[in-house]
Amino acid sequence: MNKTLSGAPLNKIIIVAALGYFVDIYDLVLFSVERKDSLTEILGSAATNENLKNIGMNLLNWQMGGMLLGGLFWGILGDKKGRLSVLFGSILMYSLANIANGFVTTIGWYAALRFISGFGLAGELGAGITLVSETMSKEKRGIGTMIVATVGVFGAVVAGFMGDVITDWRWSFFIGGGMGLILLVLRVGIFESGMFESLRKSEISRGNFLNLFSNRNRAGQYLSIIMIAVPVWYVMGILITFAPEIFVSMGITHFKPDAGKSIMYAYLGITLGDVASGVISQLLKSRKKALAIFMILTAISVFSYFKYAIISEVYYYVIVSLIGFATGYWAVFMSTAAELFGTNIRATATTTAPNFVRGSVIFLSFLFRYFENILDKQDGKPNSQMAAIIVGIIVTILATLAWLNLKETFHKDLNYTE
Repeated sequence: MNKTLSGAPLNKIIIVAALGYFVDIYDLVLFSVERKDSLTEILGSAATNENLKNIGMNLLNWQMGGMLLGGLFWGILGDKKGRLSVLFGSILMYSLANIANGFVTTIGWYAALRFISGFGLAGELGAGITLVSETMSKEKRGIGTMIVATVGVFGAVVAGFMGDVITDWRWSFFIGGGMGLILLVLRVGIFESGMFESLRKSEISRGNFLNLFSNRNRAGQYLSIIMIAVPVWYVMGILITFAPEIFVSMGITHFKPDAGKSIMYAYLGITLGDVASGVISQLLKSRKKALAIFMILTAISVFSYFKYAIISEVYYYVIVSLIGFATGYWAVFMSTAAELFGTNIRATATTTAPNFVRGSVIFLSFLFRYFENILDKQDGKPNSQMAAIIVGIIVTILATLAWLNLKETFHKDLNYTE
Protein backbone atom coordinates (compact mmCIF):
# COMPACT_ATOMS: atom_id res chain seq x y z
CA MET A 1 0.00 0.00 0.00
CA ASN A 2 1.26 3.46 -0.84
CA LYS A 3 1.52 5.26 2.47
CA THR A 4 0.92 9.01 2.06
CA LEU A 5 0.37 11.85 4.44
CA SER A 6 -0.89 14.33 1.88
CA GLY A 7 -3.31 16.01 4.24
CA ALA A 8 -0.83 16.64 7.02
CA PRO A 9 1.35 19.75 6.74
CA LEU A 10 3.26 18.47 9.78
CA ASN A 11 3.86 14.79 10.46
CA LYS A 12 6.53 12.62 12.04
CA ILE A 13 8.43 12.11 8.80
CA ILE A 14 8.70 15.87 8.22
CA ILE A 15 9.62 16.57 11.84
CA VAL A 16 12.32 13.89 11.95
CA ALA A 17 13.70 14.89 8.52
CA ALA A 18 13.78 18.54 9.62
CA LEU A 19 15.58 17.77 12.89
CA GLY A 20 17.98 15.52 10.99
CA TYR A 21 18.82 18.31 8.60
CA PHE A 22 19.20 20.67 11.59
CA VAL A 23 21.93 18.42 13.02
CA ASP A 24 23.37 17.93 9.51
CA ILE A 25 23.81 21.67 8.93
CA TYR A 26 25.05 22.28 12.49
CA ASP A 27 27.82 19.75 11.95
CA LEU A 28 28.48 20.83 8.37
CA VAL A 29 29.28 24.45 9.22
CA LEU A 30 30.84 23.69 12.58
CA PHE A 31 34.32 23.46 11.08
CA SER A 32 33.96 26.89 9.46
CA VAL A 33 32.88 28.31 12.84
CA GLU A 34 35.69 26.67 14.81
CA ARG A 35 38.35 26.70 12.07
CA LYS A 36 40.45 29.51 13.47
CA ASP A 37 40.30 28.53 17.17
CA SER A 38 40.92 24.83 16.55
CA LEU A 39 43.81 25.34 14.14
CA THR A 40 45.38 28.02 16.33
CA GLU A 41 45.51 25.54 19.21
CA ILE A 42 46.75 22.59 17.13
CA LEU A 43 49.34 24.55 15.10
CA GLY A 44 50.67 26.55 18.02
CA SER A 45 53.45 28.93 16.95
CA ALA A 46 52.92 27.93 13.29
CA ALA A 47 49.42 29.45 13.29
CA THR A 48 50.08 32.35 10.91
CA ASN A 49 47.22 33.95 8.97
CA GLU A 50 48.41 32.30 5.75
CA ASN A 51 48.64 28.86 7.40
CA LEU A 52 45.21 29.25 8.96
CA LYS A 53 43.74 30.05 5.55
CA ASN A 54 45.57 27.38 3.53
CA ILE A 55 45.23 24.54 6.03
CA GLY A 56 41.64 25.55 6.72
CA MET A 57 40.84 25.41 3.01
CA ASN A 58 42.51 21.99 2.73
CA LEU A 59 40.51 20.62 5.66
CA LEU A 60 37.30 22.02 4.17
CA ASN A 61 38.18 20.28 0.91
CA TRP A 62 38.66 16.97 2.77
CA GLN A 63 35.19 17.38 4.28
CA MET A 64 33.62 18.24 0.93
CA GLY A 65 35.49 15.39 -0.77
CA GLY A 66 33.91 13.03 1.74
CA MET A 67 30.52 14.50 0.85
CA LEU A 68 31.10 13.93 -2.87
CA LEU A 69 31.85 10.23 -2.36
CA GLY A 70 29.25 9.87 0.38
CA GLY A 71 26.59 11.38 -1.86
CA LEU A 72 27.15 8.61 -4.39
CA PHE A 73 27.22 5.86 -1.76
CA TRP A 74 24.14 6.95 0.23
CA GLY A 75 22.16 7.93 -2.87
CA ILE A 76 22.62 4.54 -4.52
CA LEU A 77 21.93 2.79 -1.18
CA GLY A 78 18.71 4.80 -0.78
CA ASP A 79 17.37 3.56 -4.13
CA LYS A 80 18.56 -0.02 -3.65
CA LYS A 81 17.82 -0.67 0.04
CA GLY A 82 15.42 2.12 0.97
CA ARG A 83 15.37 5.68 2.26
CA LEU A 84 15.33 4.67 5.93
CA SER A 85 18.61 2.74 5.74
CA VAL A 86 20.31 5.98 4.71
CA LEU A 87 18.66 8.04 7.43
CA PHE A 88 19.96 5.69 10.14
CA GLY A 89 23.39 4.86 8.70
CA SER A 90 24.46 8.34 7.73
CA ILE A 91 23.61 10.03 11.02
CA LEU A 92 25.36 7.32 13.04
CA MET A 93 28.55 7.76 11.01
CA TYR A 94 28.80 11.54 11.19
CA SER A 95 27.76 11.67 14.84
CA LEU A 96 30.57 9.33 15.91
CA ALA A 97 33.05 11.12 13.62
CA ASN A 98 32.25 14.51 15.16
CA ILE A 99 32.61 13.21 18.70
CA ALA A 100 36.00 11.79 17.73
CA ASN A 101 36.86 15.14 16.11
CA GLY A 102 36.72 16.72 19.54
CA PHE A 103 39.81 14.71 20.54
CA VAL A 104 42.11 15.54 17.57
CA THR A 105 45.61 16.85 18.21
CA THR A 106 47.12 16.62 14.71
CA ILE A 107 46.18 17.99 11.29
CA GLY A 108 46.32 14.48 9.79
CA TRP A 109 43.62 13.15 12.14
CA TYR A 110 41.65 16.35 11.72
CA ALA A 111 41.58 15.81 7.93
CA ALA A 112 40.64 12.11 8.26
CA LEU A 113 37.72 12.85 10.58
CA ARG A 114 36.52 15.75 8.44
CA PHE A 115 36.45 13.30 5.51
CA ILE A 116 34.53 10.64 7.47
CA SER A 117 32.14 13.22 8.86
CA GLY A 118 31.53 14.62 5.37
CA PHE A 119 30.91 11.11 4.02
CA GLY A 120 28.26 10.53 6.70
CA LEU A 121 26.67 13.96 6.34
CA ALA A 122 26.13 13.33 2.64
CA GLY A 123 23.17 11.01 3.13
CA GLU A 124 20.94 12.92 5.52
CA LEU A 125 19.33 15.63 3.41
CA GLY A 126 18.70 13.70 0.19
CA ALA A 127 17.07 10.74 1.93
CA GLY A 128 14.89 13.02 4.07
CA ILE A 129 13.69 15.14 1.14
CA THR A 130 13.04 12.06 -1.00
CA LEU A 131 10.96 10.49 1.77
CA VAL A 132 8.99 13.70 2.37
CA SER A 133 8.37 14.24 -1.36
CA GLU A 134 7.14 10.68 -1.87
CA THR A 135 4.74 10.72 1.09
CA MET A 136 2.98 14.01 0.29
CA SER A 137 0.71 15.17 -2.53
CA LYS A 138 2.13 17.31 -5.32
CA GLU A 139 0.18 20.28 -3.94
CA LYS A 140 1.70 19.97 -0.44
CA ARG A 141 5.16 18.49 -0.95
CA GLY A 142 6.70 21.93 -1.52
CA ILE A 143 5.51 22.95 1.94
CA GLY A 144 7.04 19.81 3.43
CA THR A 145 10.46 20.40 1.92
CA MET A 146 10.26 24.07 2.91
CA ILE A 147 9.73 23.08 6.55
CA VAL A 148 12.64 20.62 6.41
CA ALA A 149 15.00 23.16 4.85
CA THR A 150 13.94 26.03 7.11
CA VAL A 151 14.35 24.09 10.35
CA GLY A 152 17.54 22.53 9.03
CA VAL A 153 19.43 25.65 8.07
CA PHE A 154 18.66 27.15 11.47
CA GLY A 155 21.19 24.60 12.73
CA ALA A 156 23.90 26.83 11.29
CA VAL A 157 22.58 29.78 13.29
CA VAL A 158 22.86 27.66 16.42
CA ALA A 159 26.37 26.54 15.40
CA GLY A 160 27.45 30.16 15.00
CA PHE A 161 25.90 31.07 18.35
CA MET A 162 27.57 28.10 20.08
CA GLY A 163 30.88 29.18 18.58
CA ASP A 164 30.47 32.46 20.46
CA VAL A 165 29.34 31.10 23.83
CA ILE A 166 31.48 27.93 24.05
CA THR A 167 35.09 28.81 24.78
CA ASP A 168 36.48 25.32 24.12
CA TRP A 169 36.06 24.41 20.44
CA ARG A 170 36.21 20.69 21.26
CA TRP A 171 32.88 20.85 23.09
CA SER A 172 31.20 22.19 19.97
CA PHE A 173 32.06 18.93 18.20
CA PHE A 174 30.98 16.84 21.19
CA ILE A 175 27.59 18.58 21.25
CA GLY A 176 27.07 18.13 17.51
CA GLY A 177 27.81 14.41 17.67
CA GLY A 178 25.66 14.00 20.77
CA MET A 179 22.65 15.65 19.11
CA GLY A 180 22.96 13.21 16.21
CA LEU A 181 22.91 10.18 18.49
CA ILE A 182 19.84 11.50 20.31
CA LEU A 183 18.12 11.95 16.95
CA LEU A 184 18.52 8.24 16.21
CA VAL A 185 15.99 7.48 18.97
CA LEU A 186 13.39 9.73 17.30
CA ARG A 187 13.75 7.80 14.04
CA VAL A 188 12.12 4.70 15.53
CA GLY A 189 8.65 4.23 14.03
CA ILE A 190 9.26 6.09 10.75
CA PHE A 191 7.91 4.06 7.82
CA GLU A 192 9.33 3.61 4.34
CA SER A 193 8.01 5.43 1.26
CA GLY A 194 5.08 3.59 -0.33
CA MET A 195 6.39 4.42 -3.80
CA PHE A 196 9.69 2.72 -2.97
CA GLU A 197 7.97 -0.31 -1.37
CA SER A 198 5.96 -0.84 -4.56
CA LEU A 199 9.09 -0.49 -6.67
CA ARG A 200 11.04 -2.94 -4.48
CA LYS A 201 8.75 -5.76 -5.65
CA SER A 202 9.49 -5.11 -9.33
CA GLU A 203 12.47 -6.07 -11.48
CA ILE A 204 13.21 -2.46 -12.48
CA SER A 205 16.85 -1.39 -12.03
CA ARG A 206 17.28 0.86 -8.99
CA GLY A 207 20.06 3.20 -7.89
CA ASN A 208 22.00 3.17 -11.16
CA PHE A 209 23.88 6.47 -11.06
CA LEU A 210 24.85 6.18 -14.75
CA ASN A 211 21.13 6.14 -15.58
CA LEU A 212 21.14 9.87 -14.86
CA PHE A 213 23.36 10.26 -17.94
CA SER A 214 21.73 7.65 -20.18
CA ASN A 215 20.20 10.33 -22.41
CA ARG A 216 21.01 13.96 -23.14
CA ASN A 217 17.83 15.42 -21.66
CA ARG A 218 18.17 13.65 -18.29
CA ALA A 219 21.87 14.49 -18.04
CA GLY A 220 21.14 18.12 -18.90
CA GLN A 221 18.48 18.41 -16.19
CA TYR A 222 20.76 16.79 -13.59
CA LEU A 223 23.71 19.05 -14.37
CA SER A 224 21.42 22.09 -14.50
CA ILE A 225 19.93 21.57 -11.04
CA ILE A 226 23.45 21.22 -9.62
CA MET A 227 24.77 24.40 -11.25
CA ILE A 228 21.77 26.44 -10.13
CA ALA A 229 22.69 25.93 -6.46
CA VAL A 230 26.47 26.41 -6.75
CA PRO A 231 26.15 30.17 -5.98
CA VAL A 232 24.89 29.22 -2.50
CA TRP A 233 28.16 27.48 -1.72
CA TYR A 234 30.25 30.10 -3.45
CA VAL A 235 28.80 32.51 -0.89
CA MET A 236 29.22 30.19 2.10
CA GLY A 237 32.48 28.50 1.10
CA ILE A 238 34.35 31.59 -0.14
CA LEU A 239 32.76 34.93 0.80
CA ILE A 240 31.64 34.02 4.33
CA THR A 241 34.17 31.41 5.47
CA PHE A 242 37.17 33.42 4.24
CA ALA A 243 35.77 36.90 4.89
CA PRO A 244 38.61 37.72 7.36
CA GLU A 245 41.26 37.05 4.70
CA ILE A 246 39.33 38.76 1.90
CA PHE A 247 38.88 41.91 3.98
CA VAL A 248 42.58 41.99 4.84
CA SER A 249 43.39 41.95 1.12
CA MET A 250 40.93 44.85 0.67
CA GLY A 251 42.90 46.89 3.20
CA ILE A 252 40.05 47.05 5.73
CA THR A 253 41.51 47.79 9.16
CA HIS A 254 38.67 49.50 11.07
CA PHE A 255 36.95 46.16 11.75
CA LYS A 256 37.56 42.46 11.22
CA PRO A 257 34.77 40.03 10.24
CA ASP A 258 34.30 37.10 12.59
CA ALA A 259 33.76 33.82 10.69
CA GLY A 260 31.48 32.29 13.33
CA LYS A 261 29.29 35.37 13.63
CA SER A 262 29.23 35.75 9.84
CA ILE A 263 27.92 32.21 9.45
CA MET A 264 25.30 32.80 12.14
CA TYR A 265 23.93 35.94 10.43
CA ALA A 266 24.14 34.38 6.95
CA TYR A 267 22.16 31.32 7.98
CA LEU A 268 19.66 33.42 9.88
CA GLY A 269 19.04 35.09 6.52
CA ILE A 270 18.93 31.70 4.76
CA THR A 271 16.32 30.47 7.25
CA LEU A 272 14.03 33.38 6.34
CA GLY A 273 14.90 32.99 2.66
CA ASP A 274 13.91 29.33 2.65
CA VAL A 275 10.49 30.24 4.03
CA ALA A 276 10.08 33.06 1.50
CA SER A 277 11.25 31.03 -1.51
CA GLY A 278 9.03 28.10 -0.51
CA VAL A 279 5.98 30.31 -0.09
CA ILE A 280 6.65 32.17 -3.36
CA SER A 281 7.05 28.82 -5.15
CA GLN A 282 3.65 27.70 -3.83
CA LEU A 283 1.95 31.02 -4.65
CA LEU A 284 3.38 31.18 -8.17
CA LYS A 285 2.90 27.41 -8.59
CA SER A 286 6.35 27.39 -10.14
CA ARG A 287 9.72 26.21 -8.85
CA LYS A 288 11.54 27.81 -11.78
CA LYS A 289 10.16 31.32 -11.27
CA ALA A 290 10.99 31.21 -7.55
CA LEU A 291 14.54 30.11 -8.37
CA ALA A 292 14.94 33.00 -10.83
CA ILE A 293 13.81 35.60 -8.28
CA PHE A 294 16.30 34.44 -5.65
CA MET A 295 19.16 33.98 -8.09
CA ILE A 296 18.77 37.63 -9.11
CA LEU A 297 18.67 38.67 -5.44
CA THR A 298 21.87 36.66 -4.86
CA ALA A 299 23.73 38.51 -7.63
CA ILE A 300 22.61 41.89 -6.24
CA SER A 301 23.57 41.01 -2.66
CA VAL A 302 27.02 39.71 -3.68
CA PHE A 303 27.64 43.02 -5.47
CA SER A 304 26.67 44.79 -2.23
CA TYR A 305 29.12 42.62 -0.30
CA PHE A 306 32.08 44.05 -2.22
CA LYS A 307 30.68 47.56 -2.59
CA TYR A 308 29.12 48.38 0.79
CA ALA A 309 30.05 45.74 3.39
CA ILE A 310 33.42 47.43 3.87
CA ILE A 311 31.82 50.62 5.26
CA SER A 312 31.41 49.36 8.82
CA GLU A 313 30.87 46.25 10.91
CA VAL A 314 27.11 46.95 11.06
CA TYR A 315 26.92 47.29 7.27
CA TYR A 316 28.87 44.06 6.90
CA TYR A 317 26.58 41.90 9.06
CA VAL A 318 23.43 43.43 7.55
CA ILE A 319 24.68 42.62 4.05
CA VAL A 320 25.75 39.12 5.13
CA SER A 321 22.18 38.58 6.40
CA LEU A 322 20.79 39.84 3.07
CA ILE A 323 23.12 37.50 1.17
CA GLY A 324 21.85 34.66 3.32
CA PHE A 325 18.23 35.57 2.54
CA ALA A 326 18.97 35.75 -1.19
CA THR A 327 20.63 32.32 -1.23
CA GLY A 328 17.71 30.85 0.72
CA TYR A 329 16.38 29.03 -2.32
CA TRP A 330 17.84 25.73 -1.10
CA ALA A 331 14.33 24.45 -0.23
CA VAL A 332 13.10 25.05 -3.79
CA PHE A 333 16.31 23.58 -5.20
CA MET A 334 15.80 20.37 -3.18
CA SER A 335 12.12 20.12 -4.16
CA THR A 336 13.08 20.48 -7.82
CA ALA A 337 15.85 17.88 -7.55
CA ALA A 338 13.40 15.34 -6.07
CA GLU A 339 10.74 16.12 -8.68
CA LEU A 340 12.98 15.87 -11.74
CA PHE A 341 13.55 12.10 -11.70
CA GLY A 342 11.71 8.79 -11.37
CA THR A 343 11.37 6.71 -8.20
CA ASN A 344 14.09 4.23 -9.19
CA ILE A 345 16.82 6.94 -9.24
CA ARG A 346 15.15 9.67 -7.16
CA ALA A 347 17.18 9.07 -3.98
CA THR A 348 20.37 8.84 -6.04
CA ALA A 349 19.66 12.17 -7.74
CA THR A 350 18.33 13.96 -4.67
CA THR A 351 21.25 12.83 -2.51
CA THR A 352 24.07 13.34 -4.99
CA ALA A 353 22.91 16.73 -6.33
CA PRO A 354 23.23 18.72 -3.06
CA ASN A 355 26.50 16.98 -2.25
CA PHE A 356 27.97 17.80 -5.64
CA VAL A 357 26.90 21.39 -4.97
CA ARG A 358 28.60 21.31 -1.57
CA GLY A 359 31.59 19.53 -3.09
CA SER A 360 31.88 22.28 -5.67
CA VAL A 361 33.64 24.23 -2.91
CA ILE A 362 36.73 22.15 -3.76
CA PHE A 363 36.76 23.52 -7.31
CA LEU A 364 35.70 27.00 -6.23
CA SER A 365 38.56 27.16 -3.72
CA PHE A 366 40.96 25.89 -6.41
CA LEU A 367 39.82 28.70 -8.73
CA PHE A 368 40.01 31.18 -5.86
CA ARG A 369 43.62 30.19 -5.12
CA TYR A 370 44.50 30.13 -8.83
CA PHE A 371 43.34 33.70 -9.38
CA GLU A 372 45.01 34.81 -6.15
CA ASN A 373 48.29 33.51 -7.53
CA ILE A 374 48.09 34.94 -11.05
CA LEU A 375 46.69 38.37 -10.17
CA ASP A 376 49.03 41.18 -9.18
CA LYS A 377 49.56 41.20 -5.43
CA GLN A 378 48.52 44.16 -3.28
CA ASP A 379 51.28 45.29 -0.91
CA GLY A 380 52.80 41.83 -1.20
CA LYS A 381 49.51 40.10 -0.24
CA PRO A 382 47.29 37.93 -2.49
CA ASN A 383 44.50 39.87 -4.24
CA SER A 384 41.75 37.83 -2.56
CA GLN A 385 39.07 40.41 -3.34
CA MET A 386 39.49 40.30 -7.12
CA ALA A 387 39.93 36.51 -7.08
CA ALA A 388 36.60 36.14 -5.26
CA ILE A 389 34.88 38.52 -7.71
CA ILE A 390 36.10 36.58 -10.76
CA VAL A 391 34.97 33.26 -9.30
CA GLY A 392 31.59 34.83 -8.52
CA ILE A 393 31.14 36.01 -12.11
CA ILE A 394 31.93 32.53 -13.47
CA VAL A 395 29.49 30.87 -11.06
CA THR A 396 26.71 33.36 -11.89
CA ILE A 397 27.04 32.84 -15.66
CA LEU A 398 26.93 29.04 -15.33
CA ALA A 399 23.92 29.18 -12.96
CA THR A 400 22.02 31.43 -15.39
CA LEU A 401 22.62 29.05 -18.31
CA ALA A 402 21.50 26.15 -16.12
CA TRP A 403 18.26 27.93 -15.19
CA LEU A 404 17.45 28.54 -18.85
CA ASN A 405 17.74 24.79 -19.49
CA LEU A 406 15.78 23.65 -16.41
CA LYS A 407 12.23 22.28 -16.71
CA GLU A 408 9.29 23.22 -14.50
CA THR A 409 8.37 20.47 -12.00
CA PHE A 410 5.68 21.95 -9.73
CA HIS A 411 2.72 19.90 -11.05
CA LYS A 412 4.70 16.74 -11.80
CA ASP A 413 3.40 13.35 -10.61
CA LEU A 414 6.27 11.50 -8.90
CA ASN A 415 4.88 7.95 -9.10
CA TYR A 416 6.87 6.83 -12.15
CA THR A 417 10.21 5.25 -13.04
CA GLU A 418 12.96 6.18 -15.49
